[in-house]
Amino acid sequence: MKRREQLWAYLFIASPILGFLLFAFIPLSYSVYVSFTDYSGYKTPVLNGGDNYVNLVHDELFWKTLGNTIYSALSIPIGMICSLGLATALNQKIRGIRFFRTLFFLPTISSVIALTLLWKWIFNDTYGLLNHLLEVVGINGPAWLSSERWAMPAMIIQGVWSGLGINLVLYLAALQGVPRSFYEAAEMDGANAWQRFRSITIPCISPTTLYILITSIIGALQDYPRFQIMTEGGPNYSTTTIVYYLFQNAFRYMNMGFASAMAWILGIIILVITLLNFYFSRRWVHYE
Repeated sequence: MKRREQLWAYLFIASPILGFLLFAFIPLSYSVYVSFTDYSGYKTPVLNGGDNYVNLVHDELFWKTLGNTIYSALSIPIGMICSLGLATALNQKIRGIRFFRTLFFLPTISSVIALTLLWKWIFNDTYGLLNHLLEVVGINGPAWLSSERWAMPAMIIQGVWSGLGINLVLYLAALQGVPRSFYEAAEMDGANAWQRFRSITIPCISPTTLYILITSIIGALQDYPRFQIMTEGGPNYSTTTIVYYLFQNAFRYMNMGFASAMAWILGIIILVITLLNFYFSRRWVHYE
């Protein structure tokens, strides 16, 4: 290889390595150091040993926000079931199918802020659309976003709806990849629709299900903007997720060391859950 070609090769190799060092490795390493310090963001960090981690373990609000995050993750199984059901329906040869596919995917390409404000209006207990519709059928709707009991269910409903579009597209692509010959052979053996769905469709789309499950869990554990806009974590911290609590400590209370420790605990939780998912996926995911 000529010297000039070698130089270009090294430049192409150096670019991603440099990007990783500048935007991933160095910030991550610094956050590990900060998590063992008392750091406000303005003054020099002062080492305090593992005080941040000890305080984290004894912080009741941290456990409450972790519980809220897990509670809000109920939107994942509900959303996956709804997405698969809709994808199965939209996989049929019916009139106007492209319109419905576009309609369900539209929220995915829309602004998160705009959609969140829209849902804030829908859930408004005074003039919101949802309570108005409930009134029509004789039900007195609750104060969705200002009630400790109903705020998180409202966020789960909004979470299911916001993830529907992209999951639907992924399931639709997976369903179209299932060989028709499998269904034809099953029909010849006398299998009914449910048996074909359970024994052919679900195993064949299991890699897609694993992908959606893992990405949805990671997304749910890191979710916070819509909570900030719709409820600001209230009432009484009932919708404060762990990342929103982390954000408040880092940028509202300027407690960077404590927030960094929280970020690393969250990172470890995500890593463990992802590894467990991969480990147990050997029992139910079929790649051929």
